Amino acid sequence: MVARELKVQDSDDHLEVSPPLHSAAGVPAVTRAMRMAMKQMGPARSGRTLLRLNQPGGFDCPGCAWPDPGHTHAAEFCENGVKAVAEEATTRRVTPEFFAKHSIEELRGRTDYWLGQQGRLTTPMHKAPGDTHYRPVSWDAALDIVAGHLRGLSDPDEAVFYTSGRTSNEAAFCYQLFARAYGTNNMPDCSNMCHESSGTALTESIGIGKGTVTLTDVENAELLVVAGQNPGTNHPRMLSALEAAKKCGARIVAINPLPEAGLIKFRNPQTPRGVIGPGTPLADLYLQVRLGGDQALFQALGHLLLQRPDVLDKDFIAQHTSGFEEYAASLATLDWDATERATGLQHSEIEALADEFARSRATTICWAMGLTQHRHAVATIQDVVDVLLLQGNIGKPGAGVCPVRGHSNVQGDRTMGVWEKPGEKFLQALDDEFAITAPREHGYDVVDAVRAFRDGHAKVFMAVGGNFVRATSDTDVTAASLEKAALTVHVSTKLNGSHAVTGDEALILPTIGRTEEDLQVSGAQRVSVEDSMSMVHASQGRLRPADPTLLSEVAIICELARKTLPDSTIDWPAMRGDYRVIRSHIAAVVPGFEHFETRLEHPGGFLLPSPPRDERRFETQSGKATFTTHEMWAPDCPPGHLLLQTVRSHDQYNTTIYGMDDHYRGIKDGRRVVFVNPDDLAELGLHDEQIVDIVSVWRGTAGADEVEERRADRFRIVSYPTARSCAAAYFPETNVLVPLDSTAKRSNTPTSKTVVVRLEPST
Repeated sequence: MVARELKVQDSDDHLEVSPPLHSAAGVPAVTRAMRMAMKQMGPARSGRTLLRLNQPGGFDCPGCAWPDPGHTHAAEFCENGVKAVAEEATTRRVTPEFFAKHSIEELRGRTDYWLGQQGRLTTPMHKAPGDTHYRPVSWDAALDIVAGHLRGLSDPDEAVFYTSGRTSNEAAFCYQLFARAYGTNNMPDCSNMCHESSGTALTESIGIGKGTVTLTDVENAELLVVAGQNPGTNHPRMLSALEAAKKCGARIVAINPLPEAGLIKFRNPQTPRGVIGPGTPLADLYLQVRLGGDQALFQALGHLLLQRPDVLDKDFIAQHTSGFEEYAASLATLDWDATERATGLQHSEIEALADEFARSRATTICWAMGLTQHRHAVATIQDVVDVLLLQGNIGKPGAGVCPVRGHSNVQGDRTMGVWEKPGEKFLQALDDEFAITAPREHGYDVVDAVRAFRDGHAKVFMAVGGNFVRATSDTDVTAASLEKAALTVHVSTKLNGSHAVTGDEALILPTIGRTEEDLQVSGAQRVSVEDSMSMVHASQGRLRPADPTLLSEVAIICELARKTLPDSTIDWPAMRGDYRVIRSHIAAVVPGFEHFETRLEHPGGFLLPSPPRDERRFETQSGKATFTTHEMWAPDCPPGHLLLQTVRSHDQYNTTIYGMDDHYRGIKDGRRVVFVNPDDLAELGLHDEQIVDIVSVWRGTAGADEVEERRADRFRIVSYPTARSCAAAYFPETNVLVPLDSTAKRSNTPTSKTVVVRLEPST
């Protein structure tokens, strides 16, 4: 066990830039992954752990939510999956001595990379009112502090229960049950910041807020469109599925302002072609759309397809859809000048895309944050669905919608009821199963939770997983808001920046991770997770926990519920002691989980039902899939300004920073960079390698005369072949530029992909 403080680089002083790559993975990816594993775990522990990763009887990757294939390889993982596992299974430890040495103020000045590299948390830590340091505390005392605060609130809605997507189904179910038995629907989660726009749009259009395809569909599609997504970094195992689709004859279209290496060429390290051969070219057509222009692109695509009646599925439209006439009328006369300005593309490029759709009999469209984090994100996704409906591409093999989720089990959290706007059917089932009366009033999402703390309406913040302060928009406002809390509580495996932003009183509760054995009174436990394509499967870690005193997330939640709700008739000890009890409750409450325990025995898990996919049945108000009509939206970008999108580097997953490199984009030893098209640099009178401040400019949702500005200091310009008038920089460093009130219509998701900025030379 290593308890010493780890010295790591904590600045961008050694930043180096080289040309971006045009292929992803290959032997270098394997080398980088193994180097990280050896550094964090050592050879024996690495082998023992990685061979169980994403395997039947093993544990699910704590990284992304991409599904496992039916037949797994011996090495069923990617570079970033190894990084995620290595950071969790590390031999480094953060002990009470570390907190005695470092004040909270000092920790606040450290980067998340430095904090994360220190290792696993081992002991509950407490900051009492007025303290400058965290101090060790017993588990009983820590949970009594939380329960005391919760029992002392004048209204249950003064508490906020946040979770990230890494909780298991069992922990998520217990967490939402606790919150609702306590009396609140204040259950914001990381979905509010990523795919909330997808869920809102899809529920209205097709009656379910999830994707409608399986991995088999992706591999058998005739046309795959990947829009606003960078699978090479964010979902590397998706590249194998795209390669399999190419071998079956699929055409692939990439729509992205940035040229992403993984969408250009894939060097599969498990095949000779990927190791010593040329690799597999993926994108047959690459459209570098202007930020925010995806909606205009899909409207133009719909317009062009409507002019080709022979390619429309008239029977599907007549039998299974509503609103077609209104949709067709709205696109009958398209303003091509406005379309080209919004998309940054030529008419001929959009025609070429329409040709791809016209030739395909089975089309799947995949997307991620590049579509969901705009002011008009919900409308954009519904315009995507409209194009699929024109050709009947919902509910047939190889076709459908594929919102690619981020964190492992972020979709499962929502299925288990972690949502601030639960449906009546779910709440009634919960009431019937547990003899409670769950609250019906909607709770706070992420943005509204920050507002509640800012305005004094919320007093206790509890997070199971995640890095709330770094993940949320308007960093300074978010931090100042949480500091007004009476108590902040974080259930975590490792240190992150949110631990240094505390309420008057604060707790860090360490927990076991996916890789570790979970022993309760009934023996070793397994949990379950749901992937991005609605497959539910088991996960069971085998490593000895980082510290023998650690509690599981389920144990922490159940014990806290028992202490907070002493008169509750819910048998919390039974659920803590045997997770099969939890699953029996899930089977009774959540549709699709009937015979849960038995079906979980299947090595690959089981597929949850999807009416649009399985039956072409759409549980919308009309009972049919709904065509929608929207005005074309384009961001207002004044002269001398750019549209900024926040992105991940290759050495991070969400807010977890594994290293200081972005291998595919040519960045080494630094993160404070801003990627700008060279022609835009010339027009702005700036140059490559110049140090600038990024200043965001926001006029409010109503176009107010008063302009709000936010600043991120000292970024190095990197001349880069992104789309014209667009720029990109890493989050969380640039989250400070996104106003709290700048959110997507209807989904309230922060608009991190169309931030109007100007670049000012640093003084």
